[in-house]
Amino acid sequence: MRLYAESSAVLAWLLGEPGADEVRRSLAGAELIVTSDLTLVECDRALIRAEGLADLPAAVVADLRARLNRAAGHWNLLRINGEVIDRARCPFPGEPVRTLDAIHLASVLLARSAVEGLALLSLDRRVRAAAHGLGLDVLPA
Repeated sequence: MRLYAESSAVLAWLLGEPGADEVRRSLAGAELIVTSDLTLVECDRALIRAEGLADLPAAVVADLRARLNRAAGHWNLLRINGEVIDRARCPFPGEPVRTLDAIHLASVLLARSAVEGLALLSLDRRVRAAAHGLGLDVLPA
């Protein structure tokens, strides 16, 4: 299995939110994981916010950040380049699509053009709907 891991799935896995077990199984079973720089930015921002709002202690945030960095060290990172931006500026199925979601969708389309059989791993309802409209395989099923 080859996956593009979108930030909603990675955050669920990282924070133990609903769907984390399915995401963990998908990540563990993947032969290749691709994600965008955006996923790492969104995860780090969520951790910073959780610490700043005192939802999580600093030590827990540090452990979660280390866990994310260890995992991401095995992932293929896709840069947010001009091609991604150009595609994100165009319509997607199921509009309206939020800006960061459009960047993820554009990124997975770019990655799919280079990686055969790439599926999108996402827990976000709107991203999943748009991805289905683009003809992408979406996990968890």
